Amino acid sequence: MSSNTLGERIQAERKRLDLTRNELAQRVGISHTQMARYETQGVQPPADVLKRLSDVFGVTIDHLVTGGGDARAKEGLKDAQLIKQFQHISALPEKDRAAILRVIEAFIRDARAKEAYA
Repeated sequence: MSSNTLGERIQAERKRLDLTRNELAQRVGISHTQMARYETQGVQPPADVLKRLSDVFGVTIDHLVTGGGDARAKEGLKDAQLIKQFQHISALPEKDRAAILRVIEAFIRDARAKEAYA
């Protein structure tokens, strides 16, 4: 379920990562007060802050601004680092993406086989 406003989405992402407002503000390089304005007062962050927020959260700027983008993927994938890596992979040429997919599939197959015999 997607939050309605940018501030609500920022707050939801912050809570998903179990960060305080102050911790998030420090990671993004802004004041706690300014972060509170973004979350609760409808103040729109500038583009550079949106970029830093999306990097911390491992989501797209589109997701933060509109609730779109990778919102569905995020519901099933909670690990922000994995989301970020998949975003990097999706930007690679098709040949490289296919090779990475084969490696991932092989790893999953091997892990399931180990579980079955454990």
